[in-house]
Amino acid sequence: MGAVGQVNHEFNGFHPTEILYDFDYGEVKVENGRTVREWTILALDREIEIAPGILFPGWLYGSATSAASRRAGYTVGQVPGPTLRCVEGELLRIHFINASTHPHTIHFHGIHSARMDGVPGVGRGMISNGERFTYEFEARPFGCHLYHCHAIPLKRHIHKGLYGAFIIDPDPEKYSGEEREAARRRNHQYVTAEGINEMVIVMNAFDTNFDGENEVYAANSIAFAYMNDPIQIRRDQLQRLYLVNITEFDPINSIHIHANFFDYYDHGTTLEPTLKTVDTIMQCQAQRGILEFSFADFEPGLYMFHAHQTEFVELGWMSFFEVVE
Repeated sequence: MGAVGQVNHEFNGFHPTEILYDFDYGEVKVENGRTVREWTILALDREIEIAPGILFPGWLYGSATSAASRRAGYTVGQVPGPTLRCVEGELLRIHFINASTHPHTIHFHGIHSARMDGVPGVGRGMISNGERFTYEFEARPFGCHLYHCHAIPLKRHIHKGLYGAFIIDPDPEKYSGEEREAARRRNHQYVTAEGINEMVIVMNAFDTNFDGENEVYAANSIAFAYMNDPIQIRRDQLQRLYLVNITEFDPINSIHIHANFFDYYDHGTTLEPTLKTVDTIMQCQAQRGILEFSFADFEPGLYMFHAHQTEFVELGWMSFFEVVE
């Protein structure tokens, strides 16, 4: 099982291991006493290598403040798009520039006005080549969300790669008692201080011959990426995985972790798990959630995780955690 050869990550301009950990916090400033968080997002056209020797004509989002862009010195497009992260209650300002040859939008899953919904026929709607628009709204509710293009035909714009994760941390100051402590545990400042290992995986797939069926399945776009380069995790750390399904042409995708179980927060909008002690969950397109698990007291070694649809596994959605001391 697997692919022959290696993907040229340098050609792509992004690496699936980097995508796991790159939370794009944008640029922060204060206006009239309120925290404002800003990003500049571009839509781009570019081929990417999704499996060894297989090029896909992608439509990509890129952020000026993503790790790939900071490293390159210019805005790099990637699939999935940068993981945008903020805190509940902040004012978000996303400057969108369409540098693609096709009209595009950004639609955010969250709460906002119709004018900021990024759908054709409502507000500014479609953004044509060379045009720009600024989306502005308050960050709510907290949770694991996503953003994607909502241009027509929708299935083509999503499938070609215009999507990414969008995480809103709870603001502990808005809560009290046990809820406040639970909110604090999910806030990135606490995560950094306590050494919790956080990761992002966007489950996706690619129809390489445009017949409406996928030929390649992946976690973060590259077939067998985390089988060839297992994800190293320390067994003494809590693992928190933000999981998003944006697979087109299939009704569901799934994840299964071998030899372990996890707690699951559906959509990430609750401070207590919606499912406890499970080893497999399914997500329809645009569904997302947070997995929490630990390998404490496990022996070191490779632990497999993958979709639990056999076809998806054999066509690229196969991975390993490497548990280390």
